[in-house]
Amino acid sequence: MHRLYALALGAMTVALTLTASGASAAKLTREPYLQRVGPDTATVAFRLDTACAPTVRYGTHGSMELSVTAPTSQTRQAVELSGLEPGTEYTYVVDACGSRTSPVTFSTAPVPGTRSVHFTTVGDFGSNNQDQRDVARAMLGRKPQLFLALGDNAYEMGTEAEFQHNLFEPMAPLLAQVPFFAVPGNHEYETNKGQPYFDNLYLPTSQSGGEYYYSFDWGFVHFVAIDSNCAIGLSSADRCTFEAQQQWVEEDLAASTAPWKIVFFHHPPWSSGDHGSQLKMRREFAPLFEKYGVDLVLTGHDHNYERTHPMRGNEVAPSGATDPVYLVVGSGGAKLRELSIASKPSWSVLRNNSDHGYLDVRVEDGTLTAQMLTPSGKVMDSFTLTKDLPPEPTSPTQPAPPPGTPPTTTPAPSPGQPPIEGSTQSPPGVVPDLGDPNNPAEPLPGCSATPAMTLLPAGMWVLASALRRRRR
Repeated sequence: MHRLYALALGAMTVALTLTASGASAAKLTREPYLQRVGPDTATVAFRLDTACAPTVRYGTHGSMELSVTAPTSQTRQAVELSGLEPGTEYTYVVDACGSRTSPVTFSTAPVPGTRSVHFTTVGDFGSNNQDQRDVARAMLGRKPQLFLALGDNAYEMGTEAEFQHNLFEPMAPLLAQVPFFAVPGNHEYETNKGQPYFDNLYLPTSQSGGEYYYSFDWGFVHFVAIDSNCAIGLSSADRCTFEAQQQWVEEDLAASTAPWKIVFFHHPPWSSGDHGSQLKMRREFAPLFEKYGVDLVLTGHDHNYERTHPMRGNEVAPSGATDPVYLVVGSGGAKLRELSIASKPSWSVLRNNSDHGYLDVRVEDGTLTAQMLTPSGKVMDSFTLTKDLPPEPTSPTQPAPPPGTPPTTTPAPSPGQPPIEGSTQSPPGVVPDLGDPNNPAEPLPGCSATPAMTLLPAGMWVLASALRRRRR
């Protein structure tokens, strides 16, 4: 009987081996990249050489006990993970019908309102050169929660092949682990008004503009993405119009209650670089930024770094004002260029066209701290924005008691004394073991200490003891 079983098992193994070897495993032609990451969702996108329905396996603490299989068999895949926990690190792999990627990690967005946000940003990098790879590697080393791409993500024409070769290949490690939010540059619009850009990315959407312009909250920061190509007339009216986008920007900023607001797009309203200032963006959008309390405006286009004073209208804002600060961060990899104005303008705080680098931003409570860093870690620029925020609620899920309600806190017991009766508070340094069978007088969590509930743990202890004796 055992011999027959062994022969049958061996035949089955051979059959399975032949079947597996006969099937061609799909290979990834593009490594996974993270899109549309929020507090409870994430999209893992990638490309295959053979159409199949791959599976993304994922989980917390290094495990991958959860999985989602793509609903269709195709070479372009974007698998959505849902039901995730906010502010949580996940490990994931892609099972591509026989081939598997190496495990990598990412973190979901924190609970809305969380007062700690860390991101990096840069533009004009899509060249597939060593400078771009160095910048991407350095950004990944900072472990940001998200990455904002400021346009010209794939030189020279923004074609399908250039997106693969100049964006996804050199920046694969960063994009696999850090959620990636982008705006298009003018070079993306060289091919079919940016269509390959929209074909390759899976971005948040707005009701009137789809992926052309959108916004999202990350913690207590509201991010607004504008398509400046559309705003200055490079897009066809059937896809995106200046009027619709401007109206949406105003409505979106007016509706946001986030204490920090950051806008990002490609063409700079203020720049002394090679292209100079984009005056329509300044004239049409700066008043909205000032009206609705935008703190920081991030742009690219010019291949250098530049920071302005807080600006109001066409002038530097009065001392102590909280008007927007404008940055050009176009030093992500493309060749750096000469500045168009020899001497630094009065509105410009600092400019640098000799170093490639990126901006690293941390927002903690009422303080925004930014550093412009080279890949080697040299600080090109640093600045801080501050504002007064109301105290953070200690228990946002519980409404505050009406005015005049007396406090209900239980006084702490004196050192060396037993806890006060009816209280779950422990003496200093002691953690109570709620529901301990040796302490039947203590209620289980969530239960009232009625006589019946007080006896329940003791009864369970007796039953457990009897079962143990029976096993012996």
